[in-house]
Amino acid sequence: MKNICSQFKENESTIVELFKKSIAVVLIFIVSIASITGCNENKTNSKPNVSDDTLKSGNIEISVDESFRPVIDEQLKVFLSLNPEAHIVVHYKPEAECLKDLMFDSIRMVIVTRGLTEDETKFFKDTLGFPPIFGKMASDAIAVLVNNKAKDSMFSVADIRGMLNGTSGYKYHLVMDGNRATSTVRFMLDSILKGRPLGSDIKAAATSEEVVNYIAKNQDAIGFVGVEWIGNSEDSSQLSFLKSVRIANIQCRGCNDEVYVKPYQANIVTRRYPLVRGLYYIVKENYAGLGKGFAHFLINQKGQLIFKRAYLAPSRMNLEVRRMDVEESQ
Repeated sequence: MKNICSQFKENESTIVELFKKSIAVVLIFIVSIASITGCNENKTNSKPNVSDDTLKSGNIEISVDESFRPVIDEQLKVFLSLNPEAHIVVHYKPEAECLKDLMFDSIRMVIVTRGLTEDETKFFKDTLGFPPIFGKMASDAIAVLVNNKAKDSMFSVADIRGMLNGTSGYKYHLVMDGNRATSTVRFMLDSILKGRPLGSDIKAAATSEEVVNYIAKNQDAIGFVGVEWIGNSEDSSQLSFLKSVRIANIQCRGCNDEVYVKPYQANIVTRRYPLVRGLYYIVKENYAGLGKGFAHFLINQKGQLIFKRAYLAPSRMNLEVRRMDVEESQ
């Protein structure tokens, strides 16, 4: 520590001088930009916060929670085919990173599992001059995956809580899509652990697909992924996953203790399945731009049908739930 401190003191005066020079350079740069801007304002009448894109055309970048890559890829495929003059560059990343991206001018829309808080809305209103718009598009569920050879496939929320905080008698290795900053981790901390910390032996995979692959190769592991990665029986890649893993049954919310259910759409809509979360868009535009155009697509008929086909529960479309005698404990 002594060597580090003495070195810092010796360099302190040099740092101060460099800082003063940096300030001078910045001031000169600001004055130059102001002069150029003043000249440009005499030539054009550009409107603040308005871009060249429209609801159906233009170029934008968006950030999307990686958990929802399969369904958002499908949404973009259809939207862009219907609007050939629209170009959307999507960045898939952990939820917290998506929300941070709202600070950057280049990102005009994010898709995550929550809307903005009152404090966040106020912050962006003060910063941008207007509040971003957001809304719920669908409901998703976190599927609990086990290897096909695993002995256990029925768990209660209390069982999951015990495994997450390390107090359970189960001897499984838990795997999630990252050990921080993801929507899956946030859900487990907020809704299952109620703010208590995760256990120290939980493994972190880089993506949801890596979680599935890890469970497929390890009989003593349990993984957590969004249902859109594993619930679509019409997706050939997901069908291949199901040859090596299976979706566990979780004790039904509001049923008797002997009922265990899977994250099927009906159980998501009725919230019989306890691990349900929302899916939201947040758009940072105060005009009719491409971000709003894509958001409108997602909450209207075509977008809602795509969510339905991906086995999420659309928020803007009524789903008919019929009572049937189905055995869900196997």
